[in-house]
Amino acid sequence: MRQVVGRDDLLLITLDTLRYDVAAELTAAGRLPNLARHLPGGRWEKRHAPGSFTYASHQAMFAGFLPTPASAGPHPRLFAARFEGSESTAARTFVFDAPDLVSGLADAGYRTVCVGGVGFFNKRGALGSVLPGMFQESHWEPEFGVASPTSFESQVARAEGVVAELPAGQRLFLFVNVPSLHQPNWFHLPGATREAGDSRETHAAALEYVDRHIGRLFAAASSRRRCFTIVCSDHGTAYGDDGWTGHRLGHESVWTVPYAHFFLEPGAP
Repeated sequence: MRQVVGRDDLLLITLDTLRYDVAAELTAAGRLPNLARHLPGGRWEKRHAPGSFTYASHQAMFAGFLPTPASAGPHPRLFAARFEGSESTAARTFVFDAPDLVSGLADAGYRTVCVGGVGFFNKRGALGSVLPGMFQESHWEPEFGVASPTSFESQVARAEGVVAELPAGQRLFLFVNVPSLHQPNWFHLPGATREAGDSRETHAAALEYVDRHIGRLFAAASSRRRCFTIVCSDHGTAYGDDGWTGHRLGHESVWTVPYAHFFLEPGAP
């Protein structure tokens, strides 16, 4: 990352609330063609989330603590704040002298842009302003929120506009929090009803919806130069697993998340 930062644009996508098992199953079944073509080896990496709900997990990720490989460590990190005794800071780690990664990338000359999704990014109150407030530029509209059946399409359109307006030489760190997997998601499955509510099946349908439109986001992010891209979940969620429902709890369905990073070459689909 010491070579990547300053040379390439950067894209971080959090598929909010996405379960690892659902992502892996849909990929193996060929139901996520646009994501699968970029996943190393065509598969998601199994990792552990740094938090069990959106706010905690993103605070950690914006400090450089991305989801950790689900195996014994320590695991070298891509990004880390400079502090003594860090066992996960390695020679290739991009080390920043700032309280968070977003500020560290701004100090390195990046334009930092947030396209928010779930309520922690809606800027409607003090708490919903903390995470987007880290960025030089942030966007949120009701059309981007969890209640919108077309949330991701609307976010992609905004991201395309952001990229189009940037000077050619300006490096970009673009962050997109995708709310489509988060409840409510029943409206992404044909025939599902509000009364029946969300399920593992509607969660899967929401991921297929995201896959149908993510190619546009990849194309925009890599339209000016090569783009180093991270796609991951911030946490999972339970749908009655072992009697548990929701997240902000310590179940395997919450802590285990899909992760991938890769380069998008200019003009790649």
